[in-house]
Amino acid sequence: MGAGARVHFVTGYPGFIGKRLVRRLLEDALRGDDRVVLLVQPRNAAAARADLGALGAERAEVLEGDVEQMHLGLSGAEWKALAREVTDVWHLAARTWLGASRPEFRRVNLEGTRNVLELGRAARRLRRLNHFSTAFVSGDRVGVILEDELAMGQRFHNAYEETKYQGELLVRAAQSELPATIYRPSIVVGDSRTGEIDRFEGPYALAILLVASPLAVPLPLPGDAVAPLNVVPVDFVVNAAVAIGEAPAAAGRTVHLVDPSPLSARRVYELIAAHAGKRLPSVSVPARVLQALLQLPLLERLSRVHRPAIEYVNHLAIYNCRNLLELLDGTGLRCPPISSYLDRLIDFVQGTFEKRREAELAQLAGDADDPLDPPAPPASGAA
Repeated sequence: MGAGARVHFVTGYPGFIGKRLVRRLLEDALRGDDRVVLLVQPRNAAAARADLGALGAERAEVLEGDVEQMHLGLSGAEWKALAREVTDVWHLAARTWLGASRPEFRRVNLEGTRNVLELGRAARRLRRLNHFSTAFVSGDRVGVILEDELAMGQRFHNAYEETKYQGELLVRAAQSELPATIYRPSIVVGDSRTGEIDRFEGPYALAILLVASPLAVPLPLPGDAVAPLNVVPVDFVVNAAVAIGEAPAAAGRTVHLVDPSPLSARRVYELIAAHAGKRLPSVSVPARVLQALLQLPLLERLSRVHRPAIEYVNHLAIYNCRNLLELLDGTGLRCPPISSYLDRLIDFVQGTFEKRREAELAQLAGDADDPLDPPAPPASGAA
């Protein structure tokens, strides 16, 4: 490895964003002597090595460990070598599944961040620590939310938001001594070019319900749905983060990875309904009524993991992104409007649900597990 070579250390593989970030970093590594080191939980290590082998990633290495543990669960020799060589840290590991317990959220989102910061302090060659937070650290705040704001007396909808906020507090405090950049993506959806997405959660899930609903009459939206539904495609999140990670001016700053001009929730759902050949009901219903509707037997199984998302649809939060626009100026990168790729998202989702329906028929014949009742996700996924 050359003296100027970069060593990127990534947590959160094989999560939704993490897998795509690693692919992008490996593409860049092929043009030089850079290396990519992945922290992977032991149960995922064999699959991770197989993935990297399929990519022909000779400059990638898998370290078995866990962000929850001291020294990230690494051996003394592995820890010392990593601290000696790493130049760029990408911390994406997070607990996102809303069904997790508060102690689980704290172990991964808070203590995991504390352990990654310890590596940053020990790293002799560190040029940037990239921490993935979430726009939802704003909790129940409404109105315009600035990137530089964090502790504003907000309350939180769930333990995920709260522990991501607490983790960001740790990174904020460390920015006085470490070159750290904080990224706050909004709702991350599929690839704008292919529609590919491998998780269905968060406010976006309500759109999936509309597309996949078995009812002849589409589900009504809660409230008036005039609030912006801020979504970003995963390819923009990755490309923007990599570009900002290279910008010296980004050290010490927080960046909203958001759509600067989001559509209202109602407009997004109108577009989805039109694609599906449906029409939105002209009247809306209170959110509590819709929550009750989703518990009807016909919809309960499909919607059980999505009900917590409904409260986001009417949340009037506007994420200012001055830092994002400034740091991406001259790169040619911009967040595409959802109207430009929504059809691809819907087509991918419909195809996925069609496969799930086929799997469910097989399950009814006794040949498979219930595809609509998956096991709980692993503890450390992507942010």
